[in-house]
Amino acid sequence: MIKLNNIVVKFGDFTALHDINIHVKEGEFFTFLGPSGCGKTTTLRTITGFIEPVEGTVEVKGKDITHVPIEKRNIGIVFQSYALFPTMTVYDNIAFGLKLKKMKKPDIDREVRQIARKVELADEKLMKAVSQLSGGQQQRVAIARALVTNPAIICMDEPLSNLDAKLRVQLRNELKKMQKDFGITTIYVTHDQEEALTLSDRIAVFNKGYIEQIGTPNEVYNFSKTEFVCNFIGDINRLEEGVIRQLIAAGAEVDPAKHNYVRLERLHVNVEPRPGQLALPGTVTMREYYGLYIKYYIDLGSQTIKVIEKNDGVNIYEEGQKVNVILDPRDIMAYPAGEEAAQ
Repeated sequence: MIKLNNIVVKFGDFTALHDINIHVKEGEFFTFLGPSGCGKTTTLRTITGFIEPVEGTVEVKGKDITHVPIEKRNIGIVFQSYALFPTMTVYDNIAFGLKLKKMKKPDIDREVRQIARKVELADEKLMKAVSQLSGGQQQRVAIARALVTNPAIICMDEPLSNLDAKLRVQLRNELKKMQKDFGITTIYVTHDQEEALTLSDRIAVFNKGYIEQIGTPNEVYNFSKTEFVCNFIGDINRLEEGVIRQLIAAGAEVDPAKHNYVRLERLHVNVEPRPGQLALPGTVTMREYYGLYIKYYIDLGSQTIKVIEKNDGVNIYEEGQKVNVILDPRDIMAYPAGEEAAQ
C-alpha cells in the first residue's frame, strides 16, 4: 500500500532521516514511535508531501508520488493542533475539503452528515462554532474532516497529545474502533509507548533519524531488537555485575560482556521456582500500589530491581520483608556493549 524506499531527508547540513525503508499494508494501523526529534513527524510529512526527500521514493499502491503535490495525494491529515477553523461551524469545517472539490450542495450535505454520524457527532453539534466544543469533540471534527473526502490513507500526528489523560484513553479506544470500521490505512505518530502498543498493528521505532525496529507490539516489547528499543518501550531492569555473577554461579548462561535486561513482569516474588528458574534472595525496600498490580523495589544486595506482581489481595509484601525473586535466565534480553552509542 505505502512504500518508503531508501528515504533521506536533509535540512541544510543536518540529515534528519537516514535511509528509511517502510512498507505499510493496506488497512493497517501503523505507528511511528520515538522520542522528540527522532524523525517520526518528518517521515509523516514526507508521506503527505510537506517535505520532499533528497534521496529515495514514496509509493502508494505501486505509484511513485514523491513529487506529487499535497492536494493530489488523496491522503487525509489530522494535525496535533487539529488545525480547525475556530470561527467556522463544525459543519463548514467538515465540508471544507468537499467545497474545494466543487461538489454540489446536496452531495456535500449528505456526506457531512453521514461522516458526522460515523464519528458520533450529533446533528445539533454541526451548527456550533468549533471553539464551543470540548477537546474530544474537536478531535472528532478533525477526524471527520480528514475522512469525508474518502482518502486512501489517513495520517495522524500526535492527535491525542493535547487531551487530558482520561479522555486520551477513552478516545484511543474509539480511534482504534473507527479505524477498524472504516478499514482505512492509518499512519499514526506518537511518543507515547502505551498508545503505540494498544493501537497498532505494527510499530516502527525511530531514534536519531534511523529506524531501530519494525514489528508488532509483541515483537518490539518482548523481542526488542536493539538496546534502545528495549529501554524505550516500557519499564525494564538492567542487571548489574553483582546479579550477573550470582546468576552465573547458579549455572545460568549469561554473557557478562553484554548489557543484560529483564522486564518487570517476567520476575516473580516468593513462588516455587520451576525447572530452569533461579531464586535470588532480597529485601523489599518500597512498593507502589496500583490496584490491578503492585510494583515492588527489591534490594538484592548488589542492586535494587523492580518487580510487578498481580494484586491478588492476599500475597502483599511489606517494606523490610525478606523475599525471593524468581528469575528465568531465558527471559533476559542481551545486547552488545556500546551498541546503543554506535548509531
